[in-house]
Amino acid sequence: MIISASRRTDIPAFYAEWFINRIRAGSFMKVNPYNRKQIKKVSLAADHVDAIVFWSKNPRPILRYLPELLDKGYKSIMHYTLNDYPDALEPGVPSLSYRIDTFRRLADVLGPEHMVWRYDPIILSNQTDVCYHLERFSHIAKELNGQTSRVVISFMDFYAKTKGRLGRLETEKGYVFFDWLSPDQTEKLTDLVKGLSSIARENGMSITTCSEQVNLEKYGIMHGACIDQAYIEKVLNHSLPVKKDKYQRAECGCAESIDMGSYDTCPFGCPYCYAVRSDKLVLANRKKHDPMSPYLTGE
Repeated sequence: MIISASRRTDIPAFYAEWFINRIRAGSFMKVNPYNRKQIKKVSLAADHVDAIVFWSKNPRPILRYLPELLDKGYKSIMHYTLNDYPDALEPGVPSLSYRIDTFRRLADVLGPEHMVWRYDPIILSNQTDVCYHLERFSHIAKELNGQTSRVVISFMDFYAKTKGRLGRLETEKGYVFFDWLSPDQTEKLTDLVKGLSSIARENGMSITTCSEQVNLEKYGIMHGACIDQAYIEKVLNHSLPVKKDKYQRAECGCAESIDMGSYDTCPFGCPYCYAVRSDKLVLANRKKHDPMSPYLTGE
């Protein structure tokens, strides 16, 4: 069993205490996000969990608990999202220097091979164009040189639930967002992926895409997966008897996992986020959170 913590919210940043309490208790209650009457108790016993895959924009709060997690025999991979966007696109994250320092601390504890840098989503706009991304990506890659050997990229999708928030940025902040799949963006996309691939290689990193149909192999960017069975097996040095996750999008190559998170619980406030419908829902759910509860929100 692979535990995902989490695609639906930032557990390391905001629910680290709850997470370690669930590890100590040996289980958590999983609620179906599409039918909240469907509830299942999931074991977190160390001999039931092959790997824990973390996802976070600021995992500093979980650092204090990682030694305990390792002592108990759990093995983990950390997907760490490091972009350097204007506040309008990522209003709640700490400074880039703080986050890079956190990345290095995590690499010291877990080991660089357990660290995956996520540069995603790539947002193409009049304020974050190709030159912007190449400059920022190069800066971060140099800072992380030796701290990881793997970077994952993806491009922003225009979800129905995010169009309103992005539209407000266009109206209030002057943003103009570009659809990277549009034919008139082909030349820009080519320049971007060539540059990203070259920068990654220069800093000792392999580079893959996440859940993208577009084939970028001729630029040295392979199709990848976040919960990548082959990569996890290599890093953890044991086989995983798991299948492809049938609940993800067709283009997603992730192995099956059990997610510990809940939608509408991340307060970072990123306008492009698919996991949040509104700030009001996040606030309401945060009020229901109890670090000692087997549920992430409520009872």
